[in-house]
Amino acid sequence: MYRPIVEVALPVPLRRRFDYLWLTTAEVQPSPGMRVIVPFGSRQLIGVILQVKDTSEWDRAKLKAVRECLDETPVLNEEQRTLLHWASGYYQHPIGEVFSTALPAKLRKGDTNTRPSITYWKLTELGEQTEVSSLKRAPKQQQVLLALQKGATTELQLREQFNTAVLKQLGKKALIESEDIIPKPNTQWQSQLSIGDKPFASPAQAVIISAIKQQLSQFSVSLIEGVTGSGKTEVYLQAIEPVLSAGRQVLVMVPEIGLTPQTVSRFQDRFQIEVGVLHSGMTDNERLSVWQRAQNGELGLIIGTRSSVFTAFNGLGMIIIDEEHDSSYKQNDTFRYHARDLAIMRAKQENIPLLLGSATPSLESLHNALSKRYQHYQLHERAGNAVKANYHVLDLRQQPLQFGLAPETIKQMLHHLQQGNQVLVFLNRRGYAPALICHDCGHVETCRHCERPYTVHRQSQQLHCHHCGHHRYLPNQCQDCQSHDISPQGMGTEQLEQGLQTLFPQYSSVRIDSDTMRGKQNLNQTLESIHSGKHQLLLGTQILAKGHHFPNVTLVVVVDIDSALFSADFRGAEQLAQLITQIAGRAGRASKPGTVWLQSHHPGHPLIEDLIHNGYAHFSRLLLMERQYASLPPFSYQALLRAEAKHAEDAYSFLQAQLAPLRQTHGVIAIGPVPAILEKRQGRYRFQLVVQSPSRANLHAAIHHTLPVIESHTLAAKVRWSLDVDPQEFY
Repeated sequence: MYRPIVEVALPVPLRRRFDYLWLTTAEVQPSPGMRVIVPFGSRQLIGVILQVKDTSEWDRAKLKAVRECLDETPVLNEEQRTLLHWASGYYQHPIGEVFSTALPAKLRKGDTNTRPSITYWKLTELGEQTEVSSLKRAPKQQQVLLALQKGATTELQLREQFNTAVLKQLGKKALIESEDIIPKPNTQWQSQLSIGDKPFASPAQAVIISAIKQQLSQFSVSLIEGVTGSGKTEVYLQAIEPVLSAGRQVLVMVPEIGLTPQTVSRFQDRFQIEVGVLHSGMTDNERLSVWQRAQNGELGLIIGTRSSVFTAFNGLGMIIIDEEHDSSYKQNDTFRYHARDLAIMRAKQENIPLLLGSATPSLESLHNALSKRYQHYQLHERAGNAVKANYHVLDLRQQPLQFGLAPETIKQMLHHLQQGNQVLVFLNRRGYAPALICHDCGHVETCRHCERPYTVHRQSQQLHCHHCGHHRYLPNQCQDCQSHDISPQGMGTEQLEQGLQTLFPQYSSVRIDSDTMRGKQNLNQTLESIHSGKHQLLLGTQILAKGHHFPNVTLVVVVDIDSALFSADFRGAEQLAQLITQIAGRAGRASKPGTVWLQSHHPGHPLIEDLIHNGYAHFSRLLLMERQYASLPPFSYQALLRAEAKHAEDAYSFLQAQLAPLRQTHGVIAIGPVPAILEKRQGRYRFQLVVQSPSRANLHAAIHHTLPVIESHTLAAKVRWSLDVDPQEFY
């Protein structure tokens, strides 16, 4: 009996494909994109069929057979497979791990591709008879009842706004009940499309919208460079209106899950259709359901984070990437892809337009726009009556500080608070203090795994290593001299929060960092309480800088700007300018004017001077000139070869051996090996080798030529190594 051979991609770190004989008992014919269970050594793995063929380079008699076929039809369509093949080649990553990354978790684990049940909540008979006003002491429960009066709602939609504890409380009162339902296929979303009230576009917005609408039937990349609060989202909304009206689907990507509720709400209000959401805060069932419904054409609009770029669609018509500069779009472990670049390639393959939007575009995107590879549009003014915030730099030298704040800063904060406004205080360092030091002998409590100071967390009474995650309880005495005179040094958000409560006891403050915002619901509820005016002082890290709209914030204070001024990373200046511009953009977004105060011991630093006087647009173009003179990206292309081992000499020797094969390709230079900026982490020493070339083709040729040498090296079993094409960080 004739048995075809299937070439399978398996989730293993090997850069090859595997041949297997097809099942003799299979009821379906093999097809690329189907999942199969195959033997692999002593294990059984789930792989994806890449192709079906008649012959193999291996002896057919020695080929093992597929154990089981999991699908009747492909779970990855041709467009997805084409994109994944390209990604595997471009990022030089094992194709099996690339295909595995693109699958929803349940399919990756071998579950069937049948529709999972989704939990819906609805009112009980008692709930329908209950007056909402009877829950006036529980406003959140009131809001849930009001939401459910409009009809049954999925748990996912409710979780975007409410804590699951609220649902459980109402469930205990027998006012609401849950039911697991398998949604019936419904592709009639276009008939429900209804364009809600939309504001008149400004002349600048109208020009961009008109130009984008003329490119809907072809591939194009458009960069919308607009100052914070200039109305980029309104441009998105009006640009996708004809796409949705034509029955085509749209993917909108955002960098953080914290931005999805406000984005979903705005798009839903405008178009009156269900919006699919994809992010890490969802259950596996919820993610699979959205993935399947998008693939079947049941959802016209998907809003998601980085991994949503792999979503299957039935008729994708446009991709939008908001805050395209954000580092969250880059995956920094295992398969190190950049979602922005994958989205551009996907748009090209599917011949559809792609929009990039940012107030602080990455230098790569800006260079492509200025080189005419992308369409380039600019929004110079804020929308409505809002005006740009005024910058002030405060010289901290010889100033008496209270909790890291200068007297003039405290005075300005009090003035804005007394006017009934909100104040945002930014400090990009969580914890209570960045170090614990003995006053008698100078000993610093250091993580033995990373040889870096522990961060003090006073609330939990622990020392945390923010590099490897190791933690232990706060000691009572110095480990070296047994002195009890040990104290935290430096300032973190936890300590600053206590300081703000001391300085401004009459005002409510809230801290937003990764320690306090553990759950997505917690962040959503906190943002809601900020909008309601419950808190007047907002303190936080980068979470606060990403696209949030706070109409009552009129003052932004950046406590410590100096820590990022002297970065060892050549992208440090770009990232600092983006961060300052984004956090400053939270001030004065409505009718009230905004002010930004930057505290610095280096007030005359050229980076600060240029940024505050000329703005990010001018600053970024100067940075591009510097990069060009230095032959750095985007004027050259890089790959980073990392190695780590228990013994430093093993990691160093391993990378040293790769220099000769890498340099055999014309125009390619290899810099290193050098210790990583964070040289030791989790007990392993880390070294890196930078490979660079003005030609992308030459760079990839050098890597392709060297990979077999790397994999066959005698030290390959002793070191952990990884390859990062287009690296974004060198830590």
